[in-house]
Amino acid sequence: MKLATIRAEDRDGRLVVLSSDNARWSSAPEQWPTFQSAMDQWADAAPALHSMAEELNKGTGEPVSGLNFCAPLPRAWQWLDGSAFNSHGELMQKAIGHEPLTPEKPLMYQGMSHVFLGPADDAPFPSEDLDIDFEGEFGVIIDETPMGVSSDDALGHIKLVVLINDWSLRRLAGPEMRTGFGWVQAKPACSVAPFAVTPDELGPAWRNGRVCLDLLVDWNGKRFGAANGETMSVGFHELVAHAAATRDLCAGTIIGSGTVSNPNYREVGSSCIAERRGIEIVDTGKPETAFMKFGERVRMEVLDGEGRSVFGAIDQRAVERKVS
Repeated sequence: MKLATIRAEDRDGRLVVLSSDNARWSSAPEQWPTFQSAMDQWADAAPALHSMAEELNKGTGEPVSGLNFCAPLPRAWQWLDGSAFNSHGELMQKAIGHEPLTPEKPLMYQGMSHVFLGPADDAPFPSEDLDIDFEGEFGVIIDETPMGVSSDDALGHIKLVVLINDWSLRRLAGPEMRTGFGWVQAKPACSVAPFAVTPDELGPAWRNGRVCLDLLVDWNGKRFGAANGETMSVGFHELVAHAAATRDLCAGTIIGSGTVSNPNYREVGSSCIAERRGIEIVDTGKPETAFMKFGERVRMEVLDGEGRSVFGAIDQRAVERKVS
């Protein structure tokens, strides 16, 4: 099943169901007008939404062309982002001359959740001098999950999978990390691809709590990376269990994988500029690739085994937001 949100007068938009081929859609039943309302009542909403998806797969509904998609959740109660690709972390530590981290628990921070940019929205930043970077990653949306849930049980609380561009302002990231309190200014609003999909929609590509597909990243029309999500050091179910160790997690919580990265990053490319710069530092002693400039575009997409877009595409520009 695929779900999405189209723009409406209300900032939370209007929940719609899509066919598996992204070609046709229908509005969700009136008792679940928004994505969050469906998450809040998932046990009741899911069967009805699944039935609608099955009918759409038979050719009912309206053509998708012309719809204006928001992020599936234009705002969420909670956004927790992990760093679950060891190859990325190890490279970045090596590039800055630090010993590799060997954390006993998954790495995670709590980010900004009251706004998620839509897949084609311009991404606004106050200055190019803040070193604008994109970060391609996968995420999951969970239903209400109890404190202390085991990783095995957490797998059943993962209801939908999404594709995320977790924007970063690299010049601010280091100083904020050194305070010991984590990121605020370095992490503006994320962007999310239009379609949220149930794990079964991924078929065999959903294994061990991981999205085992390539994340295709194009920067200004040129392929920048095609890392695969299978190499997560811990699966999403383990990230959910980690997040729930000392608190209940509300329905609609989004949990991210962190930058998708593979050990053979020189061959498959990268999902963020910082990783490319890290490779350059290791290889030549200095970075050569500049961060994003205003007007530049980044595109992210995931294709299934038949070449169909799984989550739809994120395709957006970095633009200036003047501040007083």
